Amino acid sequence: MGRLTDKVAIVTGGSRGMGEATSRLFVKEGARVLIGDVLDEQGQTLADSLGEQCEYCHLDVSNPESWIEAVARAESVFGGVDILINNAGILHIASMMETSLEDFQRLIAVNQQGPFLGMKAVTPAMKARGGGAIVNISSLEAFQTKNGLMAYTATKWAVRGMTKVAAIELGAYGIRVNSVHPGGVHTPMAGATTDEPSDEDNALYKGVALPRVGMPVEVARMSLFLASDDASYCTGAEFKVDGGWTAGQRLDILPSS
Repeated sequence: MGRLTDKVAIVTGGSRGMGEATSRLFVKEGARVLIGDVLDEQGQTLADSLGEQCEYCHLDVSNPESWIEAVARAESVFGGVDILINNAGILHIASMMETSLEDFQRLIAVNQQGPFLGMKAVTPAMKARGGGAIVNISSLEAFQTKNGLMAYTATKWAVRGMTKVAAIELGAYGIRVNSVHPGGVHTPMAGATTDEPSDEDNALYKGVALPRVGMPVEVARMSLFLASDDASYCTGAEFKVDGGWTAGQRLDILPSS
């Protein structure tokens, strides 16, 4: 408890899934949180449930003006910005030949342009506070990928690279920038319709070192670490929360012990 006391955080895509879990955990750890999302009803309901430490703001991450308004809101309500969690993202599943230019650009606007604009928007506010922490939520698809994920993979590789450039450029101001790479996580974006995964949900991950789907709070805990002073010498780095997916696959036809 209290790892983010007196810190102000903006969490994008904060109304559900990993963003909701992050918002809840950050408030529990003492942060004041501005939830940014386009899901206004869900976001406002969540903010109301979390009390005076939380505020909701409509935030279209692909829109520069929307970012300006969100940062101004955080400064006016909470006094500044110390943490940015670039969590907002969308998914499109289609083969390369079936992916239209419009679909490709739509994912770029949210998944890639969003973090770019967010980092730019919060930097002056973080400089004014003497430093800060930015966590860009990427994906294991930035290390290895699958068929049907051309647009999504392109954006997540971009986030991985942008994180490193930003870390180099902002380190002198005490601003740390890291990326988090979740594997399969039980969220609405991934098709989850229940709070707890079913046996069928977990069965999809039977070849992973930890043979189950990840939970949103497990990704949120990594963001908490990186946003806190516990990660004071971590920047420009990649942190996987994938249950060992990128380590390799376990095959039933080979010895397991």
